[in-house]
Amino acid sequence: MDALWHDLLHPDVSILEKVMRPILVYLFLIISLRLAGKRELAQLNPFDLVVLMTLSNTVQNAIIGNDNSLLGGLIGATTLLVVNYVVVRFLYTHESIDRIIEGDAELLIDNGVLQVDQLKKELITTTELTEAAHKQGFASLAEIDRAVMEPGGTLTFVAKKPLKEEVQYNEILQRLERIAQDIEALRR
Repeated sequence: MDALWHDLLHPDVSILEKVMRPILVYLFLIISLRLAGKRELAQLNPFDLVVLMTLSNTVQNAIIGNDNSLLGGLIGATTLLVVNYVVVRFLYTHESIDRIIEGDAELLIDNGVLQVDQLKKELITTTELTEAAHKQGFASLAEIDRAVMEPGGTLTFVAKKPLKEEVQYNEILQRLERIAQDIEALRR
């Protein structure tokens, strides 16, 4: 029974090492994912998903080292959660640093015109952009006035607004339709 408790609660490496490993891996991943681009964060294709899944498995040993104890795992997980909490709180109060880390929003469609250079920069195909637009209720990219890739990787679409003349024309058609219905009702 003593061996069980020893294996569960006695880390095989120092507590300081257990704390430093997750911090260093965290910093490495933040920098790496920032350099990889916004696409890696939200607009996942199957290849991106596989990379993110294997990335977590790859850095697992770097976080826990040779330690398989319960306490060692809890220390590593707690360290990651605390570091993330501190970083998020710090960036919340330092917007300029947050912008450097997360980057700026990227305009993918402007005034209904596809920004091909931006799509290439973000490695987003027209097909992927169209699929994302479909998920947000647009039938095609022709319906979109602006598409923005936010710093967190989320795509925001803004629909084209109808021209003033088009709105007036539709209102006139609706009024004519009501008049026609009224005339039909009077004939009965």
